Amino acid sequence: MLNKVDDWLSLLNFFDKTRNFPYDCKQIHAYFMKLGKMGSDNLVRNKIAMYYLKRPGWLDDARKLFDKMPERKLSFCAALIGSYSKSEKWEELFEVLGVMVDDGMLPNKYLVLTILKGCSAVELLRSGKMVHGYVVRKELATDTFAGNALIDLYANCGDLRYSRSVFDVMQERDVVSWTTLVSAYMGAGLLEEAEHVFDSMQLNGVKPDVVSWNALVSGFAQNGEIHLAILSLEEMQEKGLKPRVISWNGIISGCVDNGYFEDALDVFSEMLRFPHNPNVVTIVSILPACAGLKGLNLGKTIHGHAIKSDLYRNICVDGSLVDMYSKCGRNDYAEKVFIEIETKNTAVWNEMIAAYVNAEEMEAALGLLKSMQNDGLKPNNITYNTLLAGYARNGKKNEAYALLSDMTRMDMKLNIVSFNVLISGFQQSGLSREALKLFRIMQLPSNNCFIDEKLFVSAQPNTVTITGALAAWKEIHGHVLKNDFEPNIFVSSALVDMYAKCHDIGSAIKILRKIKDKNAVAWNSVIAGYIYNSQPEEAPKLFHKMLSEGTEPSSITMMILLLAWGEIGALSVGRQLHSYVVKHKLDELHINKDLGTWNSVISAYSVNGMAENAIALFQQMEMLGIVPDNKTFVALLTACSRDGLVDEGWKYFNSMVQNYGIFADLEHYKCMVGNMGTAGLLDEAHDLID
Repeated sequence: MLNKVDDWLSLLNFFDKTRNFPYDCKQIHAYFMKLGKMGSDNLVRNKIAMYYLKRPGWLDDARKLFDKMPERKLSFCAALIGSYSKSEKWEELFEVLGVMVDDGMLPNKYLVLTILKGCSAVELLRSGKMVHGYVVRKELATDTFAGNALIDLYANCGDLRYSRSVFDVMQERDVVSWTTLVSAYMGAGLLEEAEHVFDSMQLNGVKPDVVSWNALVSGFAQNGEIHLAILSLEEMQEKGLKPRVISWNGIISGCVDNGYFEDALDVFSEMLRFPHNPNVVTIVSILPACAGLKGLNLGKTIHGHAIKSDLYRNICVDGSLVDMYSKCGRNDYAEKVFIEIETKNTAVWNEMIAAYVNAEEMEAALGLLKSMQNDGLKPNNITYNTLLAGYARNGKKNEAYALLSDMTRMDMKLNIVSFNVLISGFQQSGLSREALKLFRIMQLPSNNCFIDEKLFVSAQPNTVTITGALAAWKEIHGHVLKNDFEPNIFVSSALVDMYAKCHDIGSAIKILRKIKDKNAVAWNSVIAGYIYNSQPEEAPKLFHKMLSEGTEPSSITMMILLLAWGEIGALSVGRQLHSYVVKHKLDELHINKDLGTWNSVISAYSVNGMAENAIALFQQMEMLGIVPDNKTFVALLTACSRDGLVDEGWKYFNSMVQNYGIFADLEHYKCMVGNMGTAGLLDEAHDLID
């Protein structure tokens, strides 16, 4: 009988060297539980869990042990988080991190890198900033690896200002630091900045490696600058570095993404002249070029090459073949490839469903959906969006909305693509009013939406949405003109509002000029349109014209103008507007319950050094029961910092945590440090940083 912990550990170490270790380990685990020792001997439990992590596919067993442990070790927490990172199971990663922190354990510098990778992968900017604050407090900011991870995090979250800031303060930069920044600028379409960083890297004595050159080459290609991509590839060879398969793949992918299908095939042919065999990514990248050119014979040739290169029967290649054959009008070939796939994943099912939808065979597509579910696979947003697009394009409104109800049962949510395919599809099928109805719904809070709340996710219209909505709206406008409805003030005001929201501010202005008896609603639509279209400096000009034509502004007008003032930061304009509001007693602003509006006005007061007004507005918010968020307190603390209101700053900082449960992140700490620094309380500021 094994009674001592050392005996059990010795047995585990012995079986670790045997071929059947995983099964032996499970037997030891079961026997140990049978003896009732799992609760008392935590060391053995940790050891067994660590062994599970070494074996692919046993991650769930390790997690079960983790959840039952009365005492967890940092080493096991770190190992489990690392395993989730490798498996890209980000939700589970953050669950374990939360448990770890609740147990009083804080990550070391190695674990911080993994956490930052997770934040970057799922674009958790706020969480990433909190980790950044932790890095600063623990004096890990000088670590090059941490700096590189932070540059990548902010770039993936679309905040290049922070990426550059981290890069600039790094004491030591390696080739990864420079390359990450090059990739960040390329990803944002800032090609000149990316080139400048690449050149500066060499001027600073850092030699670009193959990865650096690939970032430059693929960056140019992804942004449609194929000529520059090829020139960079040639320069790379002149520098003594041989292009790798990934270099060619980057250019091919960039050509295809930008619709340069013939160029993609030319680059593929050039690649074959080098001693590099195309890999799975190459085949998956080039097949869409064949589809784009409707080049069935070219596609067949690539198919044959994949078979000869032993790349056939790869699930990604098979899915791309299904897509290529269907877009070349040969669903029979697509079906043959699909049937021969032994283990199908969701992506492959989606490709075949899309093939039927594009051929307007909706019954066949729905049949595949049911077969997919019978196969034990769960449809995702792409599956449903494909079917939604098919119904909308064919004018089948009821069927489309019935499909949405199915999403409720699947616990799925609409995303921006869901709205886009419906709006575009309805417009194409002549259901313009239905398209515009959805466009308006997109801009409403979820509790105002006619769609089940479980389905809804707040989404701002993007360029695709705007294009679909504008096409529908122009059709409606044509009907208005034909039937002479434009002189009606309500119709014309609605036209002004919709054109402004669809980024067609020129058409909105033209209609406004034609209105004989303009009301505040029409003026407000264009004034707001200037802000919506990133032209806030034009809003005050239009306001003066509104007054000169004798139209009395409403509280909504003033609210919109205060937002514009916050954007342009014109203090004199802001004070005039504030005086106008007070003089004319336009207090209806305070009835508005939209948190974004309150935040914008508080921020406007803050930017222009009017802290007392910002605080007064915040107090009115609280009186009305409007719950502030993270952004509210950033604006409020910034106002206190600018005016040196230290006591008030601490008051609202503590209120944020104690009364509203909002955890302070880097932005809040920066405000407080700035506040104390302005007041000369340098020791207190240093203590807060520590």
